[in-house]
Amino acid sequence: MTADAPLLRPRGRSSADRDVVGILEPARYPLASVLLAVVAVLVITGVGFTLGTVDLGLSKALNTLHTGPVGAFADAVYHVISPAPAIAITFVVVGVIWWRTRDLRPALAFGGTIAITWIPSAVVKEIVHRARPDVAVLPHPFPVQPDPGYPSGHTVYMTAFVIALIWLLRENRWHRVALVAGTVAIVVVFFAVSIDAVHYPTDAAASILWSLAVAPGVRVVWVDWLMPRIPFLRGPRARSAA
Repeated sequence: MTADAPLLRPRGRSSADRDVVGILEPARYPLASVLLAVVAVLVITGVGFTLGTVDLGLSKALNTLHTGPVGAFADAVYHVISPAPAIAITFVVVGVIWWRTRDLRPALAFGGTIAITWIPSAVVKEIVHRARPDVAVLPHPFPVQPDPGYPSGHTVYMTAFVIALIWLLRENRWHRVALVAGTVAIVVVFFAVSIDAVHYPTDAAASILWSLAVAPGVRVVWVDWLMPRIPFLRGPRARSAA
């Protein structure tokens, strides 16, 4: 272990477990996590077909806030976590994790959990094909976005990012900071996309539920089941057992 590593290593563990970064810890109930993820995808997708314009009034009300500093901030949030910047941010954080731990496994566990939670939501977006709020009836319309709106990819990404970060820092002195700051970040994104009215509030709410329910199952499949089958991503115990 290097001098840098303790930033991400859990404290108070036995010597056998001390090198396990939180996100690599096996799930206690893996099958339940995967089942929950599958059910959540089916339910959230199904609900999307029923929503229509049910919360158009709320979208219009929130969009009235899109003035001055609030509007500028909402726009900035939307642009900063658009797909290209979000991918770049994730790659940078993956690189930092790899550098700090000198271990590729937690870095790829972090990045893979985010990606595999996020990307399928874009597929569901095309399947449901819920239109975004009609710019013709909004007081402060945002430039028309070409793709459907349900679920919100921005909100799925931010929620998945926060969840992965909290797992990464589990039982670490930074865990509570990540939990509080991450929760604030999710709320900020929820209101940013709703105030911009690029998404209905129900788009954003469904996206938070998506990541909360899907990410644990994704982590089981990617980190617990698939990564140990890849030779250079096996942990010390798996390598010695082989």
